[in-house]
Amino acid sequence: MGQKITFNLPDLGEGLTEGEVAAWLVEPGGSVVLNQPFVEVETAKALVEVPSPYDGVLAEHHAKAGETVDVGSPLASFEVEGADAPVPTKEAPSKGGRTPNLVGYGAKEAGSKRRKRRPGPEAAAPAPAVAPAPVPTPTPPAAPSAPVHAGPTLAKPPVRKLAKDRGIDLAAVTATGPHGTVSRADLEAFAAALADRGAPAPVRAAAEDQRIPIKGVRKLTAQNMVASAFTAPHVTVFLTCDVTAMMDTVKAFKARREFAGVKVSPLLFVAKAVLLAARRHPMINARWDEAAQEIVVKRDVNLGIAAATPRGLVVPNIKAAQDLSLLELAEALGALAGTAREGRTPPADMAGGTISITNVGVFGVDTGTPILPPGESAILVFGAVRPQPWVHEGELAVRQVTTLGLSFDHRLIDGELGSQFLADVGAFLQHPGETLLAWT
Repeated sequence: MGQKITFNLPDLGEGLTEGEVAAWLVEPGGSVVLNQPFVEVETAKALVEVPSPYDGVLAEHHAKAGETVDVGSPLASFEVEGADAPVPTKEAPSKGGRTPNLVGYGAKEAGSKRRKRRPGPEAAAPAPAVAPAPVPTPTPPAAPSAPVHAGPTLAKPPVRKLAKDRGIDLAAVTATGPHGTVSRADLEAFAAALADRGAPAPVRAAAEDQRIPIKGVRKLTAQNMVASAFTAPHVTVFLTCDVTAMMDTVKAFKARREFAGVKVSPLLFVAKAVLLAARRHPMINARWDEAAQEIVVKRDVNLGIAAATPRGLVVPNIKAAQDLSLLELAEALGALAGTAREGRTPPADMAGGTISITNVGVFGVDTGTPILPPGESAILVFGAVRPQPWVHEGELAVRQVTTLGLSFDHRLIDGELGSQFLADVGAFLQHPGETLLAWT
């Protein structure tokens, strides 16, 4: 019989005090290998997969799905073979050459900085099988039957939203994804089968009112926005500009061989414009330090991109974005967006931002007055690009036009600096080829 070790919830971010158990990925009695995700925990910043710190058996859950666990409190117990089974500590490496890491990313080999890859299905021992239970059959006609998993149905946030939009009960869908999760393909197959049979989707009884707990990302966002709005005096300036040349440049770069497989969008050039304009106006990339009574001009531009996700608004940032080439910036934006859509943005990616961009144009909105993320000096809003009448070279013509807005902290950025910065962003978007050569 192995040694039973209690694993406490680690700090999964920067100073987080608690997390909610979103879903258990391994049931008690299931075998686990080192770094295999065994539970999903939702914090105020992200949905995090917590990896197993041991090879062994997950012996016990100390919280149910939906319950909140304080950092440092028991989360699960493991049975590990050997009397000298390693116990995670922050101070000293454990035996076997592994250095424990208590920020939610599992143990790692001593001296190595690369995070271990998640073990594939062949590496992880399967959890005990759960006998399938019949699903009530809607009438008429019969819908595809599906096994019901013990506990809550597992699915990623985008899949849950799609099921909600289509009125489909996820519990009725056969899950084929990892650890018994319902994938988008599972949902699409279920909906297609229903359509072929002419059957309505099984739905839960509609409630009169929906009450949504204020927690996780939404709770943190609300707190941050209130703190920002009533701490930093916001000023917003606007600029409407002709971006026909930018749209032509977007098309040209999409056809370039080195950008094959990389998303090239107007947002890429807006991001590059912000980075180049920040180089010309360093004070825009600053922070007000109330305690020290100093203005801290940051060396790096950690460029935040606001992303709407099923869990709420998140603003992950690209570290030291000013050092990236246009291709590297495109790759970073693509990776950031993909991770955010999946609800897997790590807390570290949402910390330390200096300037942000919010793209409301994707929703068909022209502009807005965004609130600054706490600690940041400025946020640019990029509106929809529309064909509009415009005076071009002395004649009226239909051109591609957008409206930019810049909100900034008026304690350290005055109207002149904010206007100059926004004007330079607009100048780049109006003539991207010329300014790219002149400013780099």
